Amino acid sequence: MTDLDRFVFSFLNVEVMRRYLPSIAEGFVLTVELALAVIVTGLALGLTLAVVRSLQIRPVNWLIILGVDMLRAVPPLVIIVLFYFALPHVGVRMSGFTATWASLSLVLAAFSEEIFWAGILAVHKGQWEAARSTGLTFGQSLTFVVLPQAVRLTIPPLTNRAIAITKGTALASVVGVPEILSAAITGQSFAANPSPLTLGAIAYLILFIPFVVAGRFIETRFAWKR
Repeated sequence: MTDLDRFVFSFLNVEVMRRYLPSIAEGFVLTVELALAVIVTGLALGLTLAVVRSLQIRPVNWLIILGVDMLRAVPPLVIIVLFYFALPHVGVRMSGFTATWASLSLVLAAFSEEIFWAGILAVHKGQWEAARSTGLTFGQSLTFVVLPQAVRLTIPPLTNRAIAITKGTALASVVGVPEILSAAITGQSFAANPSPLTLGAIAYLILFIPFVVAGRFIETRFAWKR
């Protein structure tokens, strides 16, 4: 057997791939569901925190800044482990999917809050003044004048951050969620062959290449024209 034959047998074994394709396909669907849930929840919570922060209630702002800084400093895996293994000791039990979703959503919310806040600050003060001079309230000025501009400014960093955090769905394998990586590792263990990992890598490429392409399209579509 040549080196090429050994490589193909070990990493591109069609029989092994065929056997574990269904389980990896199920993991693919679960990964997509988890990624979408994290993106929607994280961005919505981040925008909400940025809007609350714009109200300039000092004690509330301190709490937001403290929470955001802590979430940005702690690795997502640590938060997942705490949610899944520590919270049951105080009576809060989560499934692996829920623990991963909550953890990654909070991390994305922390980063997106800072991005949204930077976008709000980047809107020229004159925009606020012009809106208020027409009789709009603070809330109306923020909603109809400032936020549309701020969100457009933040689209490039938000798409990059969303793509980065969704790759963290692979961490769900630590708490027994049968997503792509977990299914691939299980297949490798039972087959005593790493070909399921190759199949898992292909599944990640199929999943994230469209994410990256869509992110690039969104950045180009909503970029400020010079």
